[in-house]
Amino acid sequence: MTRIVADISVSLDGFVTGPDPGPRNGLGDGGEALHTWAFSDDPEDRRVLGEGMARSGAVLLGRRLFDIVDGPEGWDDEVGYGAGQVGRPAFLVVTGAEPRSVRLGALDWTFVTTGLPDAVAAARARAEAASAAAGRELDVVLMGGAALIRSAFAAGLVDVLSLHLSPVLLGAGTPLFTGGTARSLVQRDVRVTSAATHLTYDVL
Repeated sequence: MTRIVADISVSLDGFVTGPDPGPRNGLGDGGEALHTWAFSDDPEDRRVLGEGMARSGAVLLGRRLFDIVDGPEGWDDEVGYGAGQVGRPAFLVVTGAEPRSVRLGALDWTFVTTGLPDAVAAARARAEAASAAAGRELDVVLMGGAALIRSAFAAGLVDVLSLHLSPVLLGAGTPLFTGGTARSLVQRDVRVTSAATHLTYDVL
């Protein structure tokens, strides 16, 4: 069964960016420390990253995050979701309007302008099609940003929460959660490396 997995790196004080994030400073001041684990040589970090890529049948992101990854300081062939991997998933963007142009035109982009539930449904359909083609279960990965993940939680659309807890205190930035509806979680997996604590929860 295709799951909706919210997957994001977060600081010990709950931020997914440092202060002053923007198109040329996507992770904010000091925010690069959140993703140290993704570039680590630790075998367990590499395993967590590889498993995340392998399970991705479709990836959903918000418009602000799209503008960062598609911007001049964003993804390239060496840095980005699926960079260096064999094949890349479909990417779907929740947005009020389609962009006028896309720098990363080689990737499979779909822009959904009719709201988050429709975007999740479209991403699920893409992941299910990818699952059928691959002969194994693949998921929809909500990669962010924080507002998209919060909205998905509020709408009851998230099945799994995957956090990469980085050993850094950013002090300020973009918080992952800012209140909202209470949710019960069941811890399913914990993996500890020198660069992060990787936590997986089922969302009830």
